[in-house]
Amino acid sequence: MVNRIKLLTSGESHGKGSLGIIEGIPAGLKITEKYINAELSRRQKGYGRGARMKIENDKIEIYNGVRFGKTLGSPIGLILPNKDWGNWVERMSIEKSSKQIDKITLPRPGHADLAGIQKYDFDDIRNVIERSSARETAMRVALGSICKKMIKELGIEVGSRVTQINKIKDENSIPTNLNPEKLSKVADLSPVRCLDKTKEKEMIKIIEKAKKQGDSLGGVFEVIANGLPYGLGNYNQWNNKLQVKITECIMSINAFKGIEIGLGFGYTDKLGSQVHDEIGWKDNKYVRFSNNAGGIEGGMSNAQPIIIKSVMKPIPTLTKPLRSVDINTKKDLLAHKERTDSCSVPSASIIAESMLSIAIADSILEKFGGDSMQQLKKHIDCTAKY
Repeated sequence: MVNRIKLLTSGESHGKGSLGIIEGIPAGLKITEKYINAELSRRQKGYGRGARMKIENDKIEIYNGVRFGKTLGSPIGLILPNKDWGNWVERMSIEKSSKQIDKITLPRPGHADLAGIQKYDFDDIRNVIERSSARETAMRVALGSICKKMIKELGIEVGSRVTQINKIKDENSIPTNLNPEKLSKVADLSPVRCLDKTKEKEMIKIIEKAKKQGDSLGGVFEVIANGLPYGLGNYNQWNNKLQVKITECIMSINAFKGIEIGLGFGYTDKLGSQVHDEIGWKDNKYVRFSNNAGGIEGGMSNAQPIIIKSVMKPIPTLTKPLRSVDINTKKDLLAHKERTDSCSVPSASIIAESMLSIAIADSILEKFGGDSMQQLKKHIDCTAKY
């Protein structure tokens, strides 16, 4: 579980904006609004995004915790305004509105709607929609980018790409000349973040078809981190294993339904002799001849790249809605329609980069410690093994 890094987000999808606080970042980390906003811009892109991306141009304000471009070691506060707030003032008023506001009473299959109103005794699904929306992940990208910058200063890079949308798969391996940072730069040039140009065209085509049919698509993406030392996480307790921390972070993202580390489900039809990464000794260090373990053995990093894949389900808000039941009348009707995307897999991969960065930053601080970046770097220089 995440122990050294603590983060909190607040805000509704169509409220005034989002607030975020992250605590545990050492003093002396260079961070700017420009850096964070560049990561937010990456999240907003991707073929299949909805109309809201044409409205919002996410720009955060660092509210506190940073002075003269460097972190202070205190909690860092961020503010992300919603540009669309002006169109929602009455419907999302903090004070009781003088106008009659229609309630949403038709839950969407696959969304938090029905379970949410049952849990909190709401009679208006709008109360659930606003917080359960993936809009919340914008602030997580902003906070996670601070962790990404921290680990980058320690020589750890994180990158991602899309490998599948619906039935269209890019089964090619990542070129050996692409480190994670270069991988992301190349993937960002594609509207679906796919490296294979032929598959990219097929993905765009199938997204367009689903959009015309009022439907949505899910898919798979890959996230990679390199430059990690041996021994992040440990085998002593179940909840201290590195894969537990990573899974917690990745699977907390909206609409994510599965995760693989390394070969993942590919282990099932193989013999042990075919999959375990053999060990060698070269240039005065241990080497591996493969990385099926995805950089984690026995709950610890083994100095190989961390490789994870995650699957995102199709977005449950459909312009051609599915059957539902009105929570008041109990009549069979079609589910509520809300502004939506037809495919968010490309942007989901960006969110996953930030969440993986949080897990790695937490593990680094847990193992090496330090109240400042200077101290942390000294501790790593003294004791880290690669």
